Amino acid sequence: YKRWYQRRVRALSFLKREQFKMPGETGSAKKQVYFTKLQSLLEEYSKIFIVCVDNVGSNQMQQIRQSLRKDAVVLMGKNTMMRKAMRGYIAKNTAVEILLPRIKGNVGLVFTNKDLVEVRKKILENRVGAPAKAGSIAPIDVHIPAGPTGLDPTQTSFLQALNISTKINKGQIEINSDVHLIKKGEKVGNSEAALLQKLNIKPFSYGLAVSHVYDSGFLYEPSVLDLSDDDILAKFKLGVRNVTAVSLATHFPSALSVPHLVIKGYKNVLAIAIGTNYSFPLADKLKAYLANPSAFAAAAPAAAPAQAPKAEAKKKEEPKKEEPKEEEEDADMGFGLFD
Repeated sequence: YKRWYQRRVRALSFLKREQFKMPGETGSAKKQVYFTKLQSLLEEYSKIFIVCVDNVGSNQMQQIRQSLRKDAVVLMGKNTMMRKAMRGYIAKNTAVEILLPRIKGNVGLVFTNKDLVEVRKKILENRVGAPAKAGSIAPIDVHIPAGPTGLDPTQTSFLQALNISTKINKGQIEINSDVHLIKKGEKVGNSEAALLQKLNIKPFSYGLAVSHVYDSGFLYEPSVLDLSDDDILAKFKLGVRNVTAVSLATHFPSALSVPHLVIKGYKNVLAIAIGTNYSFPLADKLKAYLANPSAFAAAAPAAAPAQAPKAEAKKKEEPKKEEPKEEEEDADMGFGLFD
């Protein structure tokens, strides 16, 4: 029995050593696999969404992965591991370094080579409604609409404690007017959470929230994706006008101000030619016009578009249409005006 007991102790001690030994070896191997996977994704894809995954459950994350399977790859992990893998890849692509300060908090990465607007649309579509929990921060304003609540009259005091004006109608509590229950950024209280639960209202929705967008070495806010081609063109035109105005005001020539300077110089040369005997071919026409304006005025109607004769013809046709009507009316009456 003693020998059997000693063998048993040795076997258990060996198993314990192996048990404590294996996790370390497996963990290091998993880390290496993760580093390789992240670096391969950085090399394969040029567009990345940095997403916040607060309040996103495992089932919802699985649904998001399935919906993005053909368009993007979702990768989660510890921030330290993601930063370490990116630092190891910086030698191949230094532009990735711009991502390091953004890897903080509960974030993940969505890799894609497709259109960013379409991929972001799919990401935002996978949101799930959630109740307001006491102590959580409200991401949006919460309003309760006026109307019947389905609550029995015994719970009137509960609503009155929240300063909500109510009345009893057809055996149930009815809210008189819309109520702004929770403001954005405020902490949800116990009473507010209980009321929303009684009313079966799920005011919040959770899913992947895009915080930053990386595109071929450039990092910008997701609001940039909301700009249309017309918005970009309008901003570009505004920038061109501002640069032109600054160049003209500071007398600093640029590609945008040169056309304006040329036109201004041409006007000055014409003014000098008119005020002196000096002339050149382009100024001769202007001098001839100033010398005899009537000649050019007589030629102006001939060059006018052919729309004027048509308009006059229409005016002439209008009274012709009215005359037969008057004749018909006279004929129908059977007597003249002075009969």
